[in-house]
Amino acid sequence: MQLKLTVNGVARSDDIEPRLLLVHYLREVLGLRAANVGCDTTSCGACTVLLNGESVKSCTVLAVQANGQSVTTAEGLVSEDGEMSPVQKAFQAEHGLQCGFCTPGMVMAATSLLKENPHPTEAEVREGLEGNFCRCTGYHNIVRAVLAAAEGVPARASGGASEGVSA
Repeated sequence: MQLKLTVNGVARSDDIEPRLLLVHYLREVLGLRAANVGCDTTSCGACTVLLNGESVKSCTVLAVQANGQSVTTAEGLVSEDGEMSPVQKAFQAEHGLQCGFCTPGMVMAATSLLKENPHPTEAEVREGLEGNFCRCTGYHNIVRAVLAAAEGVPARASGGASEGVSA
């Protein structure tokens, strides 16, 4: 089947098997490695991408379902000059990662959350990231990173302490 879609701002046209999952299309056909395959059941969120701006778990979306649509991966959040998005910068500044396996999915879920709710509370961030699992961090720094991104400036990037999230 002929698949036509836009991935990270680039128009694509590829011949694919109709049963190919979006995550496998991104990883195996396009060579984009940010969307990770963790569970194949939508449980972990490591494969989260944006489909027309909405957060989806690409392990349970057929690539053909994205036909004619726009997909953004974590690679697509980086500007042409290599500058990371505010969410990516906040994850780095707030140490919102350890092993990094869940990080692209968390970043994409957080990006979608902040698009829908630019100024979430801590509880809203925790609820918004509910479908994305991390086995390393304990979530505290991830939540702090999302709140810092919502403020517009990662708090630790300037050496200051984070506000609004208790330690």
